[in-house]
Amino acid sequence: MSRFLFVVPPLVGHVNPLVGVAAELAARGHPVAWAGVPELVHRLAGPDAHVFPSPASWAEADRPVRPADIRGPEALRFLWERFLVPLADAMADGVRDAVLAFRPDVVVADQQAPAGALVAERLGVPWATSATTPAEFTDALAGMPKAAAWIDGLLRELRSRIGDPAGAADPRFSPRLVLAFTVPELTGPPARGGDAIRWVGPSLGARPSPADFPWEWLDPGRATVLVTLGTANTGAGGRFLRACAEALRARADRLQAVVVDPEDVLADRPRTTGACGASPEAGAGAGGVRPDGDLLALPAVPQLALLGHVDAVVCHAGHNTVVEALGHGVPLVVAPIRDDQPVVAAQVCDAGAGVRVRFGRATAARIGSAVDAVLYDPGHRAAARAVGSALRAAGGALAAADHLERMSETPRIPENRQDPEGREAG
Repeated sequence: MSRFLFVVPPLVGHVNPLVGVAAELAARGHPVAWAGVPELVHRLAGPDAHVFPSPASWAEADRPVRPADIRGPEALRFLWERFLVPLADAMADGVRDAVLAFRPDVVVADQQAPAGALVAERLGVPWATSATTPAEFTDALAGMPKAAAWIDGLLRELRSRIGDPAGAADPRFSPRLVLAFTVPELTGPPARGGDAIRWVGPSLGARPSPADFPWEWLDPGRATVLVTLGTANTGAGGRFLRACAEALRARADRLQAVVVDPEDVLADRPRTTGACGASPEAGAGAGGVRPDGDLLALPAVPQLALLGHVDAVVCHAGHNTVVEALGHGVPLVVAPIRDDQPVVAAQVCDAGAGVRVRFGRATAARIGSAVDAVLYDPGHRAAARAVGSALRAAGGALAAADHLERMSETPRIPENRQDPEGREAG
């Protein structure tokens, strides 16, 4: 049996795809451990997950607060200077301790947790890359050589502090194995990553989910639309969610809506007794359930389970939500907010599987028209099903586990490699 250490940032969307992979490896008898924030990993992977703290916590006070209105170069600078590089420095000691204690045969490092790749490189442990977004494959900075050179400089400095100064591999792209949780039918040909990429599609294995759902509320006589802005955009979506609610309630004769509303921004709308039997006061207040016959607002939903019951998704073009929806053959209305989301949104539209609206300017009328298009234009649904077929055929968590097993069968590189403090590793 081989030992696998998953190194993940404190980001739900970057942990979730690996939960199914880790579970599959464990089911095959391989010892599995994590390096990340214990509270988050335990919530997503289950309370029995073996987690090495790296960092030990991710309290609100520790998180960089990104202004909601920054875009473009300012957002890129914030991402690297305020988040990725400081996070890598903060994770390095914990990752090193995890490698020395757990002695993995393979380290699986998320692209946004470069400490995993750099520490593994320094300790002589083979490492694979987990790519939970296709943004890096597009080489979006090809037309901005100064920005690309600036990031390369940050990575060189980071390597000098926590990695092998003689190393040369980009910590975002393992030369051995890059697990891409998507398919080229959606992304197009990759500009980066080369022969190391293995397209495995979405990892849709069972995940622990604390979110309950009133399944009896769903009306089989109407289409169901899910509205979600993911886990990283809390605080940015109030106006957009209200516009969605207005658009969807105007179509209540033919559809019903489930809105993920963690901040209770729809609490001021009228509450009536709903199909799931709630009284007008039920769930009032932050995080409450506010159902009526047409719209159900919840702080969280069991998304994977729910996607099998919906006909369209309105979202922020977060990669996990997009591939999970398309994996179920569900077309999308995408309203990208920041980071890789414009790239993912463009891929959805280029594939014909959805319609894009402008997050900051989308009105109820525009959102409603976009929902009508993906629900009633057969071309969008056909394209979503075609991409979905490719995503499902890629193999998901089982295929990713296969690739990692094959990688682990390669002999380890040199024993007695020294860690930064002179202790033997490997």
